[in-house]
Amino acid sequence: MIVFNIDVMMARRKMSLTELSEKVGITLANLSILKTGKARAVRVDTLNRLCAALACQPGDLLEWQEEPGDDAP
Repeated sequence: MIVFNIDVMMARRKMSLTELSEKVGITLANLSILKTGKARAVRVDTLNRLCAALACQPGDLLEWQEEPGDDAP
């Protein structure tokens, strides 16, 4: 499964959820969904804006973790 490390990058940048929401242009609710891993999809444009606001690369925000019982290579 893909995990968003938005909270890690926000902490490194000393940025609040409200500040990031304003910079990216998405609602606090939608940002929280991404942050908690409940999102089923994310637009490339949103990922681009997150990277710009947090001055990071997509790989800094996204991480793949094997789920228990997952037979992925």
